Amino acid sequence: MEQTATSKSTKILEEVGVQMSFMGGFFRNIFRSGFEWNELIRQCYIIGYKSFGLVAITGFILGFVMTLQSIPTMKEFGAVSFVPSMVSISVIREIGPVIISLICAGKIASSIGAELGSMKVTEQIDAMDVSGANPMQYLVVTRIIACTFMIPILCVMADALAVCGGYFGSNISSDVSATLYFNKAFHSVEFSDMVPSVIKSVFFGFAIGFVGSYKGYNSNGGTESVGVAANSAVVNASLWIILLDAVAVQLTSLFVYN
Repeated sequence: MEQTATSKSTKILEEVGVQMSFMGGFFRNIFRSGFEWNELIRQCYIIGYKSFGLVAITGFILGFVMTLQSIPTMKEFGAVSFVPSMVSISVIREIGPVIISLICAGKIASSIGAELGSMKVTEQIDAMDVSGANPMQYLVVTRIIACTFMIPILCVMADALAVCGGYFGSNISSDVSATLYFNKAFHSVEFSDMVPSVIKSVFFGFAIGFVGSYKGYNSNGGTESVGVAANSAVVNASLWIILLDAVAVQLTSLFVYN
């Protein structure tokens, strides 16, 4: 039993060491000459533009459903007029970035893990290394930076669409003018609500790109490992998003909202 526990601890420490080495390689290659700007733009297009439809639908339905679920409860207290403010603050501060990042983890992290995993299995990454190219800079750095930039943008767009979804939800049970609804929705939202949300979505994006790239880049064991890499990327990225959000909530409650 002791040997089993020791071997598990050793494997965990080895995995942490490999991940730290991989992260160190990422930061070293950011500032090396010959950065692939065209590949970065292409990845931003793939990660951002091609994910916008899914993110837009998710954000709109999020605000729509939250409003419909909140109105009956708020009616009991005669506080229906506070629904727009409640929905906008809840979405912008917490629910929007987390839900959208989890959706992106399922779509983007799995895609990166599968793509790099298939390249690793078919020895395309080894061929790039032998030919003098820099696979870390071309394949990993561009994807992680693209995720870090595009996930916050997608989260902000989803927040805006969630507020619009809340407006449509409010008009199902009553007739609320757009001017009145949006004035109430943004009256209670302050700049201090937006900044922590954007900052933590940056870390969410980095986690999605890093985990997806790491799992795909280090996959081995044949074609079967491609599916394992994609699945593992989604699970680990989602876990990191939840853990980072727990830390972000504590920090913002200490330094921003007190």
